[in-house]
Amino acid sequence: MKIIEEIKKYKSISTIGLGKNVGKTETLNYILNKLTEDNLIVGITSIGIDGEVVDQVTATSKPEIIIPKGGLFVTSEKHYRSKKFQSEVLDISVRTTSLGRVVTSRSLSSGKIMLSGPSNSTWIKSIIDNTLKKGADIVIVDGALSRLSVGSPIITEGIILSTGAAISNTLSGVLKKTKHLINLLELPTVGKKKKEKLENLEDGVYILTQKNLIEKEMNPGRIKREKLSKECNEKFDYEIIKLPIKSILHFSDLKENIFQENNSIFITGVLTERFLEYVSRQENVENIEIIVKDFTKIFTTPEILMKFLRKNGKLKVLFKTNLIAITINPTSPTGHTLDSKILIENLKELVQVPVLNLREEE
Repeated sequence: MKIIEEIKKYKSISTIGLGKNVGKTETLNYILNKLTEDNLIVGITSIGIDGEVVDQVTATSKPEIIIPKGGLFVTSEKHYRSKKFQSEVLDISVRTTSLGRVVTSRSLSSGKIMLSGPSNSTWIKSIIDNTLKKGADIVIVDGALSRLSVGSPIITEGIILSTGAAISNTLSGVLKKTKHLINLLELPTVGKKKKEKLENLEDGVYILTQKNLIEKEMNPGRIKREKLSKECNEKFDYEIIKLPIKSILHFSDLKENIFQENNSIFITGVLTERFLEYVSRQENVENIEIIVKDFTKIFTTPEILMKFLRKNGKLKVLFKTNLIAITINPTSPTGHTLDSKILIENLKELVQVPVLNLREEE
């Protein structure tokens, strides 16, 4: 199947659900089974806790995560002890989570597991690297909308997104929420020179101003327009100024208006809805460029984001996340069902990746 062939191109992926009961666990089990059938060793862990039998929010039954024989899995001591299948311990962390140390194991038989990993993104990344060293061909990290950080390109190479009727009673509602995340995933990246200047900066808020290093005026009549544009870009450098505030939450403390000139604002932390709305009210929005590390740093509603973009404001990322596929669950736990075919057709108009209902595929 196309989705599995796409997944095989990556060493690490994350599964993210736009809400509860959108079919993320079914998607995860499907991927685990198909990759194992293709003789790949799959490693799996979670950021936070997943795999519970009963959903703690809706009190409905949930499909459990099933580890195939020969697979690697990483979970806390507490949940490792509660499993009911044979496994071989490969590694135990020195650091601890609220549920104990983190155990890396190889399953000797297939079985159900509750996954509980660290909530720290840096630790998750080290777990991925360690699991690959232990023999995994690919590592899957189970995430959620509330734990979007796992979808950061700094942690995993790509994501599988699950959506469905559980996030809205209407087709338009599901499409609106799903499209918003897709829009964030498809934000443009900054140029190579800007990225090199920004990617290693420590926490804070920065202003980038462009410095013209061209010593003499070029002759547009002598140089083709596209060549001139490229040559001009190579003659520019950027001056970086760190603002005397810890985050954009303290933006009002600044004594000067940084929007008077064509500046780029780089935020190492989160971009809030309040700040984006504030920027949208500026007179020269079209000259403002906001840069964040990746889509997981953006917390805003679709309305506020579109207001900023419609005014020709620019929002870019340093690192872009690869969306591998979208899976849908047209049925919600409350009983209402959407037309699977229509939902898929509408989503396919938004993305260039596979969109599918895995139950229909089976």
